Amino acid sequence: MATTTIKFKLNGQPVTLSTHPLKRLVDVLRDDLQLTGTKEGCGEGECGTCSVLLDNRLVNSCLVPIASVAGRQVITIEGLRSTPRFDLLQRCFAQAGGVQCGFCTPAMIMAAEAILSANPYPTEKQVREGLAGNICRCTGYGMIVEAVLEAARKGGGLW
Repeated sequence: MATTTIKFKLNGQPVTLSTHPLKRLVDVLRDDLQLTGTKEGCGEGECGTCSVLLDNRLVNSCLVPIASVAGRQVITIEGLRSTPRFDLLQRCFAQAGGVQCGFCTPAMIMAAEAILSANPYPTEKQVREGLAGNICRCTGYGMIVEAVLEAARKGGGLW
């Protein structure tokens, strides 16, 4: 199998790896780099469980070939975890009851980060639209939407 060298930034740190250029980003993150906060659900880009930020845009990492991240910035839940925004999002998700089994939670928090980075004061409709690509089978979207809206209310200048 042919390999190529890929250089990109991951959670603010430079990464260089040699791998097949069509290997999926989700597999590189989980298997090669041991960043297991990014989950694989459907593997078809429909559930959003593998969501990461690619150049500050929410993407399904199961659909992203690693070669396409060359020279770009990837942020995972592990990278977001070290920010004050993560602390606020985590608290709001817990207080609103937006977490149950936890499988979708990292991706939901990544989606919330993307929503609030684009618009620090979204409407409920904008939050629902921003979360539309992420599936949760336990919690129900009302509590997750409320968590994002509460983070917007409390976030002030964080985003």
